[in-house]
Amino acid sequence: MKSGFNRRRFLGAAGGVAAALLTTRLRASANNRMNCAVLGVGGRGTGLLSLALTIPDVRVAAVCDIKPDRLANGLDMVTKAGQPPAAGFGDRGPLDYRRMLESKDIDAVIIATPMQDHAPMAIDCLKAGKAVLSEVAAAMTVDECWALVRAVEESGRMYMLSENVCYYRDLMAVANMVRQGLFGQTTYAECGYVHDCRFLSFEADGSLTWRGKLATQFIGNWYPTHAIGPVAQWMGINKTDRFASLVAMNTPPVGRQQYAAKKFGPESPQAKMKVVNGDSTTTLIQTANGAVIDLRFDTSSNRPHRMTTYHSLQGQTASFQSLTNDIWIESRSPSYEWETMEKYLKEFDDPRWKEFAETASKSGHGGADFFVMKDFFDALKAGTPSPIDVYDAAAWSCLMPLSGQSIQSGSARVEIPDFTRGKVKLPEAKNS
Repeated sequence: MKSGFNRRRFLGAAGGVAAALLTTRLRASANNRMNCAVLGVGGRGTGLLSLALTIPDVRVAAVCDIKPDRLANGLDMVTKAGQPPAAGFGDRGPLDYRRMLESKDIDAVIIATPMQDHAPMAIDCLKAGKAVLSEVAAAMTVDECWALVRAVEESGRMYMLSENVCYYRDLMAVANMVRQGLFGQTTYAECGYVHDCRFLSFEADGSLTWRGKLATQFIGNWYPTHAIGPVAQWMGINKTDRFASLVAMNTPPVGRQQYAAKKFGPESPQAKMKVVNGDSTTTLIQTANGAVIDLRFDTSSNRPHRMTTYHSLQGQTASFQSLTNDIWIESRSPSYEWETMEKYLKEFDDPRWKEFAETASKSGHGGADFFVMKDFFDALKAGTPSPIDVYDAAAWSCLMPLSGQSIQSGSARVEIPDFTRGKVKLPEAKNS
């Protein structure tokens, strides 16, 4: 079984457009208004649609979904928010979104479809001259990652990965501490997405959801960005360091079959389905400067959880661990003992949280979703660089297929591409 989908239809010649194109300001509509479309209005998409409808000077001009009930609900949400009726698309099939992209009035597209569709749809949007805010992950294969990079460079349009965990309040405070030098050189991190999602593998009729299909088709960590995103930002990935190589291992797959046997019966097709991916995938990543990251993925194990993600960071002069909300800072802690992160949150709180905490609290994921949407449209209006750009999206997402490649090669070391093509200037490269 291959570690990813073999989709190559978006490959083309390598782009050589200057990096300045990535900050091209998008033309706003009359009265400085920006028109956006929402592609996919299921559970996640309706949440993003609700947020988009609250952003000043943003009009939702189009909604697209192939399921009639979801499309009708999305269109109804727009009018109930007091905006003019949006155009509806999707009733002509899975590719009807391309008809939507023909509209000259749409400036940006929010993509919230199943993960397998993110890269092809984002590339189509960019080629049509639209900015993109894409749900995670950005792509399923290394080829798609490269194609996405080229599409951004050649179109000059902004692409942002909608990775909300990067906007968690405590994790942004840690980023602030790193920027101010409290951690010194960062050398090691642990992070993971450990969330019992077996119930999300099946529709009510027992058919497989996109998550369930992935478990039967894809080997490796197929949901890395929630975990790796904040760590990559802390460690300066694509700024002062880059991912260099990885090795990965899988446990046996037992969790989904156990769940299916209990829910649908031990002799049911669901209980007998062939799951190719292990319950838990561990990936060790080494950076060009020698730092090590322990990345875990597990959505199949039968276990409760306090939180779906966890993050820890080790530096020369400080250490942080989110599971216990503990931190120790050599220059600040009164003794050689852990302290609560709450003690430092007010001092190192990100300015955006200080200003918009009350507004953000009304959105999902502890308020993080609000900041994703705000940062996207703020950058579009100002013509500033993407907060989580295509190089980040490609570096974080390529861990999916490459972890599978390592597992299928007996946990062999696999090199990680430099999607910036040498733009990262390493202070003291220690390639291994």
